[in-house]
Amino acid sequence: MDKPNPQFKIVPMEDNHGASISTWRYDSPYDVYSWLPWEQMKALDVEFGNPVIRAEQYVSLVDENGVLSGFAQYFPLTDVTRLGIGMRPDLCGHGMGKSFVLTIVEEALRRKPKHVIDLEVLTWNTRAIRAYQKAGFTITDLYEKMTPGGVSKPFYCMVYKGIEPNSQ
Repeated sequence: MDKPNPQFKIVPMEDNHGASISTWRYDSPYDVYSWLPWEQMKALDVEFGNPVIRAEQYVSLVDENGVLSGFAQYFPLTDVTRLGIGMRPDLCGHGMGKSFVLTIVEEALRRKPKHVIDLEVLTWNTRAIRAYQKAGFTITDLYEKMTPGGVSKPFYCMVYKGIEPNSQ
């Protein structure tokens, strides 16, 4: 029996959301996606620790009960909206990825309907790649990129092409 697709809602990322997200810890090898402590992010004025960047680029995703489930970044490039996506660690790997990603894509299309939507993902992250593919993304490029840890790693660029009719 199919379980119902969870519904997510986009809301502005509030200060308390950023504080919560910065406490999330992922199991290895996904621990590369963990953030600095909240007070440090604010002191360094980086990412969603910077109130202007948070308001312009970041949103939170909440579930049907208003519980924080993840976040998205809409990074503006010329004619492209690059997505950054993070799901609460205890929700990862439970089949919610397609619904989660599609909620983020719908908001990107609402914001900039003529933009190409893409994202970057480490090539070893098959769990995320599967979710992105189910949500209509296709791998279009492979390249090396520096990580926040200062190491060059292989990344895929994936571009949103839409969902095929009758796809699961």
